[in-house]
Amino acid sequence: MILPVIMAGGSGSRLWPLSRQQLPKQFLTLLGDNSMLQTTAKRLNGIEHLPALVICNEEHRFSVAEQLRADAIQTSGIILEPVGRNTAPAIALAAIQALKNGDDPLLLVLAADHVIKDEAAFCASIEQAIPFANANKLVTFGIVPTAPETGYGYIKRGDAQEGQTGFTVAQFVEKPNLATANEYLVSGEYYWNSGMFLFKASTYLAELKVHRPQMFSACEQAMADTQADLDFIRLNKAAFEACPDDSVDYALMEKTAQAVVVPMDCGWSDVGSWSALWEVSDKDEYGNVCRGDVINIDTRNTYVNATEKLVTTIGLDDAIVVETKDAILVAKQSDVQQVKNIVEQLKAEERSEWQHHREVYRPWGKYDSIDNGERFQVKRITVKPGEKLSIQMHHHRAEHWIVVSGTAKVTNGDNDILLTENQSTYIPVGVVHALENPGKVPLELIEVQSGSYLGEDDIVRFEDRYGRIEGK
Repeated sequence: MILPVIMAGGSGSRLWPLSRQQLPKQFLTLLGDNSMLQTTAKRLNGIEHLPALVICNEEHRFSVAEQLRADAIQTSGIILEPVGRNTAPAIALAAIQALKNGDDPLLLVLAADHVIKDEAAFCASIEQAIPFANANKLVTFGIVPTAPETGYGYIKRGDAQEGQTGFTVAQFVEKPNLATANEYLVSGEYYWNSGMFLFKASTYLAELKVHRPQMFSACEQAMADTQADLDFIRLNKAAFEACPDDSVDYALMEKTAQAVVVPMDCGWSDVGSWSALWEVSDKDEYGNVCRGDVINIDTRNTYVNATEKLVTTIGLDDAIVVETKDAILVAKQSDVQQVKNIVEQLKAEERSEWQHHREVYRPWGKYDSIDNGERFQVKRITVKPGEKLSIQMHHHRAEHWIVVSGTAKVTNGDNDILLTENQSTYIPVGVVHALENPGKVPLELIEVQSGSYLGEDDIVRFEDRYGRIEGK
């Protein structure tokens, strides 16, 4: 039986300003009506499989759980990585978890942030790979190239395997220059490296133990001491921190003698840049891709994403325009790889825009920082029905809460009160408080903070149903 393993880690900085550290591209709706994570999970409907096992960063756990819950997608669990250690250890964690109940499934390893347009071809290639995986081969899927792409690594095929549906892996090669990429395309012997795999859990671990014993040992120790927390699987942090950091290609696929590549021609893209997203998106008669409220005049071959405001363009060609509540990107399509340099500069200047949006999602709902200045900040807070913020206090700020709609159950010191529309309460510095929505509709309120320090880390928690250590 196939056990899908969906890798939902990564920061996706190349799609800034939509993608941020706390909301990377796998959680964004870039094509259609679903996020990339949701689309990846639904893509599996064409094959027989067990509920997927998802791997993500600890800080993204509620984004993963909420998006899967919203689409009623069942999982075999969500493994939380306390620190990032690249793909080889992450797959090892999944393999160890898969073997715990005594079965030895085929792991179908997928990234949560890829686009696949021909899902029937995707499923057909997986079916072709199953016999190789059952024969203890480590299968990687090679995308049949459609252009001399310089942004992808390549796989050179070797001898054909039985049935001509797979080939031995002759070589993994790094991203080539344009001339070399053209040679690869003409030869017909090279595929784009998709980062998708199929193999037995036991086969992967056996090969990893041979080629990277220290990595195998660290992952084994990390998974020997797991804790279940709702759908989340928490591992031993100290053991995993000691694990080497490496990709599955470098750690294993380039070393093993059991690697097989199965071709896949499915309209694949890793959406690694804004120009790549323009390539795979539906375009109008002028070659433009428009999302949101957009008016174009004499504009061609341009991607425009308007999140909050009306965006208008005049006379643009081969451009990227992306608008969010707190940042705007305007770039030539040919220069979009430099977006990561902007993110690095934002980090260096300790600005918040690389890390999170103005509107921040939490497990209980969301808040939007609509105004701020010296010693004050104004937020619009939305609390989902039945949800509750932590019981907490602040050392440096007082808060005023004004209910806009819905009903708020408020703990303010020793008092528990109910507030409805247009009612308010004041919470002084140092007073223990909590906010809950006991109703059946979303609670919306305006929070006005005032004080000497307004950072999100000025929170002392006394009780929290979500098991959080930091953040509101």
